[in-house]
Amino acid sequence: MHTIYTDRHHGHATENLVINGQPIESRETPARAEAILAAVRAAQLGPILAPTDHGLAPIRAVHDADFVMYLRTAYAQSAAYFGEARPVIAGRNDVTSERAPSCPEDFPGRRDYYTYDYEDPILEMTWDAAYWSAQCALTAADLVRAGERAAYALCRPPGHHAMPDQYGGFCYLNNVAIAARSLQADGPVAILDIDYHHGNGTQAIFYADPAALFCSLHADPDFVYPFFWGRADERGAGAGLGLNHNWPLPLHMDDVAYLVVLDEALHVIADFAPRYLLVSLGLDAAEGDLIGKFRITTQGFREIGRRIAALRFPTVIVQEGGYRLDTLGDNAVTFLRAFEG
Repeated sequence: MHTIYTDRHHGHATENLVINGQPIESRETPARAEAILAAVRAAQLGPILAPTDHGLAPIRAVHDADFVMYLRTAYAQSAAYFGEARPVIAGRNDVTSERAPSCPEDFPGRRDYYTYDYEDPILEMTWDAAYWSAQCALTAADLVRAGERAAYALCRPPGHHAMPDQYGGFCYLNNVAIAARSLQADGPVAILDIDYHHGNGTQAIFYADPAALFCSLHADPDFVYPFFWGRADERGAGAGLGLNHNWPLPLHMDDVAYLVVLDEALHVIADFAPRYLLVSLGLDAAEGDLIGKFRITTQGFREIGRRIAALRFPTVIVQEGGYRLDTLGDNAVTFLRAFEG
């Protein structure tokens, strides 16, 4: 299997953040991608390729143009407004705050308008990292379109929480949605999100799309981020009604219970019969994850991968969450090996 990776994610240097003189601890750090990369290399899983630059057009096919421009320029706008270069962090601290009806003209207003979260910094090189993360997903999609059974986009930052015109949940551009939209030129797509958290951004992007099936297994949003999306009665809208499927799960799910629900989702995907399948691979469902509270073992990820691979659809695998560094690489490789052969 080909892995698509770029070290440009290091520019989104969240491991040494200091905001207002205070060190800020982030779980979403460069070490995540490096742990997986090291495991992929050690396992000799296959070639590791740099992404091809597809430009802005595939990103703008998913995200609002003004939002994209904001992400590209926010750090410079902030420096001009405040008279100093510093991380851009939303001023409000309540994700339930009502969004302004239109984008404000002043920078603090724009800063809060384009995010629904308050923990995700925009640093000097965040746009560059997010841009190339999306290019990783697009390059993996190219390989699958060209005939590869599966390809793995080792994306960082992750993407599935990014809305058409808002970022949040460590996500700036929705990598899996960008890849899926590019593949829709060939036929309908299905997206299976197995991150511990609901892929609210991906859901929002495809909610009314009749050519995209979205299935998400995730912790119950009554208790877990993103809180306001991911319930079972969210079924799609308009021409996409009935193509959005959420399985909100209780905390502390183990392998056996999880696989029962996964089989339900896989039956839905098989019935839809997409041209391509895309998997948002969240490894934060792992036992002992620093954020997730499921108890999926490495053996569990092997079986999850095996059952998804058994569908035999051409598959793009896009990395999302996962924060336990000592098992992250093993879990990733174990899942990916299911697509060999």
